[in-house]
Amino acid sequence: MITLSLAEIAEIVGGRPHDIPDRTATVSGPVVIDSREVVPGSLFVAFAGERVDGHDYARGAVEAGAAAVLAARPVGVPAIVVDDVLAALGALARAVVERLGTTVVALTGSAGKTSTKDLIAQLLARKAPTVWTPGSLNNEIGLPLTALRATEDTRHLVLEMGARGIGHIRYLTGLTPPRIGLVLNVGTAHIGEFGGRKQIAQAKGELVESLPEDGLAVLNADDPLVRAMATRTKARILLFGEAPDADVRAENVRLTENGRPAFALHTPTGCSDVTMRLYGEHHVSNALAAAAVAHELGLSADEIAVALSEADSLSRWRMEVTERPDGVTFVNDAYNANPESMRAALRALAAMGRGRRTWAVLGRMAELGEASLAEHDAVGRLAVRLNVSKLVAVGGREASWLQLGAYNEGSWGEESVHVSDAQAAVDLLRSELRPGDVVLVKASRSVGLEQVAQTLLENSTEGEVTGR
Repeated sequence: MITLSLAEIAEIVGGRPHDIPDRTATVSGPVVIDSREVVPGSLFVAFAGERVDGHDYARGAVEAGAAAVLAARPVGVPAIVVDDVLAALGALARAVVERLGTTVVALTGSAGKTSTKDLIAQLLARKAPTVWTPGSLNNEIGLPLTALRATEDTRHLVLEMGARGIGHIRYLTGLTPPRIGLVLNVGTAHIGEFGGRKQIAQAKGELVESLPEDGLAVLNADDPLVRAMATRTKARILLFGEAPDADVRAENVRLTENGRPAFALHTPTGCSDVTMRLYGEHHVSNALAAAAVAHELGLSADEIAVALSEADSLSRWRMEVTERPDGVTFVNDAYNANPESMRAALRALAAMGRGRRTWAVLGRMAELGEASLAEHDAVGRLAVRLNVSKLVAVGGREASWLQLGAYNEGSWGEESVHVSDAQAAVDLLRSELRPGDVVLVKASRSVGLEQVAQTLLENSTEGEVTGR
């Protein structure tokens, strides 16, 4: 974070200094909510959660080097006390971003946010110092913490914005007003909470509504609900996609023998060929979105193509490909799942498994509401249509719907199996995997299915990560 005195921070957040002997003392380290992450000069933010109260760790944080604590009550060590810790954290983030004058790039969408954010970060970092959201810390706590990582040298701040209801993105854009706003897609993730895709579009469109007249809205030309958001912003519009009228578009899209996407990238300043290190055709849309942002910020088509061809995933368990010494390949995409990302992962598995035996180890997709049965059934059916060799459905009711969809799609009963939990899946795979098999592992984060891949990799000689 930029260096601020405790007196300055107290004024910004409207707080009351307590037990601070020297108000000119400064915060020069990161702002953290985990006392284990404290380094000298940090500001420790104490949240009172359902299970853990950060105020109980305030003294330990100061002893570890924190300059002070942002707290809801006095804690016996140097603290800035506020009525609402969350609001204070947001106010601090906004003040720092305004002071820096950095270009804020914000993105949202139902699927692909984190992968696209990682691509944008790697492209922009080639041009100037860039700070971006780590992992998927895209909510009202994670976003300001990311913004507060910016320093005087930061020129680009890339922020992923998530939403679970109307007004969430509007709140986040109020903390870190973007100049560039990117909307990837409107799918069915969290449809059970929103109530429908129109409501999801309403929420995602809050991002473009926040943009200034001299800003830029980057919109997916291939998604009608996203394209329609052009009427909801004062900013300029830049379209990306495979549509003929997209400003940044892909042509001659194909997959290499190992399932990596390749295409001809066209931008307003030129065209260049891209062959990505990531896996799956769904990354083409993510790459085009990142290319559109990079084009706006001054990168040439050749520079963008080189960066996209060299980019990796910066976040764990997202199409993370590891090959065991015996030739078994694991595709760990278990960080999260929704119908769109599940279909994309299955298609990637089919492409990677040409001439090899393929396994889809799948679990529950959460928060689908009344659409849950139909969506799980459809994923099971798709696995059959893609000729996946074996489906292993892991878990309870939703897993049984996955298995039933596969069974009902054709005479595939012996190739689909329903197991109770991750350990049962591990036991099955351990006994049946053969050299050369390709295994996809994917479910919503709450299922914890990543342990299937981790266990089977740990129990073999160290594998080689071939790409993410």
